[in-house]
Amino acid sequence: MPVSHLKDLCERVIMAYVVKEGSQRQLAQKFKVSLSFVRNLLRQYRIN
Repeated sequence: MPVSHLKDLCERVIMAYVVKEGSQRQLAQKFKVSLSFVRNLLRQYRIN
């Protein structure tokens, strides 16, 4: 996956989480990524 697409995906997942569009599991299903991807991404987001 090119870096620009990955960055866009990460931003979309984080924004969906911030506006409470669903649980981590629901967001993983919505964006067709693994639950661990969402968890790790949000962990990094909360640290920074």
